[in-house]
Amino acid sequence: MVARTHPPYAPEFRRQMVELVRAGREPESLAREFEPSAQAIRNWVAAADRAEGRRGPKSASAPAADVLTTAEREELARLRRENRQLRVERDILSRAGGLVREGDRDDPIRVFRFMSANQATFRVATMARLLGVSRAGYYAWMSRPPSARSEADAALLQQIRTSHAASRETYGAPRIHAELRAGGERHGRKRIARLMREAGLFGVSRRRGGPVTTRRGAKRRPAPDLVDRDFSVPGPNRLWVTDITFIPTVAGFLYLAVVLDAWSRKIVGWSMANHLRTELVLDALEMALGQRRPRDTILHSDQGSQFTSLAFGNRCREAGVRPSMGSVGDAYDNAMCESFFASLECELLARRRFASQAEARMAVFIFIEAWYNPLRLHSALGYKSPATFEKEKLQSAPAPP
Repeated sequence: MVARTHPPYAPEFRRQMVELVRAGREPESLAREFEPSAQAIRNWVAAADRAEGRRGPKSASAPAADVLTTAEREELARLRRENRQLRVERDILSRAGGLVREGDRDDPIRVFRFMSANQATFRVATMARLLGVSRAGYYAWMSRPPSARSEADAALLQQIRTSHAASRETYGAPRIHAELRAGGERHGRKRIARLMREAGLFGVSRRRGGPVTTRRGAKRRPAPDLVDRDFSVPGPNRLWVTDITFIPTVAGFLYLAVVLDAWSRKIVGWSMANHLRTELVLDALEMALGQRRPRDTILHSDQGSQFTSLAFGNRCREAGVRPSMGSVGDAYDNAMCESFFASLECELLARRRFASQAEARMAVFIFIEAWYNPLRLHSALGYKSPATFEKEKLQSAPAPP
């Protein structure tokens, strides 16, 4: 039986939870999303308020409302109605994609399918007018009994929607096809792509380019490669991998260092800063050490100057961690970390534009601690999340003598 204990939460974790409460989140809501209890979160907020000498928010008098004439109010109401209608039409055309092309009017069935999939969101009359079909034709099509093929498409589309929603709307046709195939379903990728296109479902693409985060120290000797691209391990804390990536913001780049357990793909340590000094990777390592307390763990990285530094090497020796380093300029030598960064880029960074580094820091914190570790499914783990995989494996492990 595994004891239900949790090591002390890292200071950075507690700071981010305090910021979420100050941004308007309720402790009870955060307790359901993260591991700490609502009372623990309140205690962290109270302690932070005392340390910073904060007081309760002061009430501010509301500004006086502008006085409008009757004609001005009517004109304002009319403009708001038109604005709402234009937004609706824009959303319909955006979802419809290629259906607005002239040649598609010869095949109204595709348009009718789109209207059926979106009738809960948009008015049928508005969609028919914008897409060049008649309402009578649409309702006549709806009244026909569905064919066996249509019923099969509807069942498959429901599976596609479930997979797409579970991925935070990040999976495209290739990944959904692979996920369904792994679950025993046999469908063509082009068919899945067609159904997604008709339903207005799209994946996300990866960004390209960015600053260099790996700079080798000219006078420092790298550690030997103890992994040799074999990331398979029988249990937790046998092999960790670590690396650095960048997060673009309007205020400049923010850098993220992570430590990932190769057994469960769980991020066990992370750190963010606006620099690439050795402290960035040391802070991520310290979080991992505090959370896992490993013994004789291999820590694999590239040959960046942060990892070949004396400070990093000394801390590894103090903690009983064995450094390992791949070759220069070869992403396959640290493929597991690169895979996590690719997921981060696809599912968060490519979909958001951050106005500040604080905003980016909070978004990455939520991605790691509220999505990737506890919920995101991994095919290599039997389509389980890292947290679920660890919990099930450790509960089923025999008790030590």
